[in-house]
Amino acid sequence: MPTSETGPPQPAARVPIDRKRQPSGDEARGRAMRAAISVIAEKGTAALRMSDIAERAGMSTGHILYHFGKKDRLLLEVLAWSQADLWDQFQRSVDQAASPAEKLDLFVRFYLPRHQGDERYALWTQVLAQHHDEAGRQILTELLDGWDERLEAILREGQDLGHFTDVDLPEFTIRAVAMLSGLSEDVMFGRSRWQHTSPHAFALSALERELRPTTQD
Repeated sequence: MPTSETGPPQPAARVPIDRKRQPSGDEARGRAMRAAISVIAEKGTAALRMSDIAERAGMSTGHILYHFGKKDRLLLEVLAWSQADLWDQFQRSVDQAASPAEKLDLFVRFYLPRHQGDERYALWTQVLAQHHDEAGRQILTELLDGWDERLEAILREGQDLGHFTDVDLPEFTIRAVAMLSGLSEDVMFGRSRWQHTSPHAFALSALERELRPTTQD
């Protein structure tokens, strides 16, 4: 599952609570969501308490409850926010890319975990391990489909410009995302074969080999 590309993990800081100056609006929601991602990755879901998120965010427990409502909504709420935030970062990067090849490179970078223990990817594994009702499954389906749609758009642009060969877009997308998901699991597990080889370079090379236009004699 997709992640953002930033530096190596840092110890999560706990922000002192100033009850007279609680953040509001988007700032508060963003702080609450980032704290939740950190705590979920660290503690899992079984031992998760709203007070843990409040402490990490430097907010009151009541403020956290205001943003999340109740605990059984927490994982999907946080995941949906996390992916929207990541898609914003991805789109800003793609808007500055000069070619479909650069956009494909960005897609791979944003999809793969940054490192073993990546918090965003850990959140995905926690959410997928839960039982979800029909509404929850719909949310997850839309989030997963969102990445497929972004990859297909990059591939279609590359084909239209003659940069990529004419592949079956839905079929290629399924195989590409399946490969990236498998590599992501390897990275999170800490497979030794990726200690000296870049999973990003491996994945991008595999995709580019299939997409490279055939030369005409």
